[in-house]
Amino acid sequence: MTTANQPDQDYVNVAEVEIDAVHPGRSGFTLLGRGRDRADYRLEMELEMPVDQRTRTVLAELLAQSEWRILRRAPQPFRPKRPTDASRSVK
Repeated sequence: MTTANQPDQDYVNVAEVEIDAVHPGRSGFTLLGRGRDRADYRLEMELEMPVDQRTRTVLAELLAQSEWRILRRAPQPFRPKRPTDASRSVK
């Protein structure tokens, strides 16, 4: 996935997902795909306006051909969780 604009360094790349399936819902779409990390992702998109069936069909086709990059900006950076060592105990 390429982008013309490089993300701000304050943002962390959380996932890059290639969409495999799109399911229309009552007021939006559910997108299913697999990320570069080989995890399965489900993205839910809600529309705040009514969309006719023809537009919904075209949108679903466009979304099915898409890739998504999910970025996150947090007040604090991610910190890796350290595994607890069960073999060490406090006496």
